[in-house]
Amino acid sequence: MCAAIQREAADAGADAAGSVNGPFWPQAARAATADIATRILAITTLDCIIASILRTMPADTPARSLTDAQYQALTRDLLAAIESQADRWLQDDVIDIDTSRTGGLLELSFPNGSKIVVNTQPPLHEVWLAARAGGFHYRWADGRWVDTRDGSEFIAALSHHASLQGGKALQFKAG
Repeated sequence: MCAAIQREAADAGADAAGSVNGPFWPQAARAATADIATRILAITTLDCIIASILRTMPADTPARSLTDAQYQALTRDLLAAIESQADRWLQDDVIDIDTSRTGGLLELSFPNGSKIVVNTQPPLHEVWLAARAGGFHYRWADGRWVDTRDGSEFIAALSHHASLQGGKALQFKAG
């Protein structure tokens, strides 16, 4: 769809650039006309980029189902459970995962130097997960943290990414 719109904008710019000054006297494109055509194409391209970004975002942002206090309690418990599991693995000599927590941010450091970051986003009532495979956003729904794009569950995703980065099967448990 964007390609068609961009072609139309380019055609309109080309038409404007080749305008005539009289019925049989074609004139060379004036710099101002060419500049306008370029600007139209740039704006159209930007509109298409914005539209494609908006298509990847969830269409329906649900009303806040949590109070701020509920969100704080849930995320505090979630980070504590993740940190506790990593500490148990370290004590039981399963894997050497170092944890570092600052407020609503928990960083898991793996033996190969890679990291996973779990970060709370209080204004959005979300939990974000950053791993080698990318970044993921989770919202509380039906008693669990679910991905805002594909509906997958946070603990399953965290376990998957930790297993990949840790080089062995690691299973986190819900708090």
